[in-house]
Amino acid sequence: MSLGYIVRIGEMAPDFTITLTDGKQVTLSSLRGKVVMLQFTASWCGVCRKEMPFIEKDIWLKHKDNADFALIGIDRDEPLEKVLAFAKSTGVTYPLGLDPGADIFAKYALRDAGITRNVLIDREGKIVKLTRLYNEEEFASLVQQINEMLKEGHHHHHH
Repeated sequence: MSLGYIVRIGEMAPDFTITLTDGKQVTLSSLRGKVVMLQFTASWCGVCRKEMPFIEKDIWLKHKDNADFALIGIDRDEPLEKVLAFAKSTGVTYPLGLDPGADIFAKYALRDAGITRNVLIDREGKIVKLTRLYNEEEFASLVQQINEMLKEGHHHHHH
């Protein structure tokens, strides 16, 4: 079941550097040691709009204060103003980054494949889950997996 993905579970997540809407840059490999979720999205994507408030409520608001967790929304090839307006209209507060030319997207999926996808990456930088479209059951299992992964690590905290 590739669903347009060119990466597989168990592989290292392809590295990239993304510029967030606030101008900060984040490199995926610098987040080692954290559980990382990537959400591929775009303002014209209806399914993304439907899913994003759930990501905000069930994942981001629960874990945003956990130093072991990172969530990045990766907006496909849209200008900053558009992405800021998109965040506002969906009510999400998690970090969104810009993916000009869909070059980050293309490291994970075929360029012309559908956009709504979440990639869950473990503390070692390996892919542990790939979702496609918004499906309540699959989303619930994503939420549960994040909860479990974050539970595992919290006894050896080093700040």
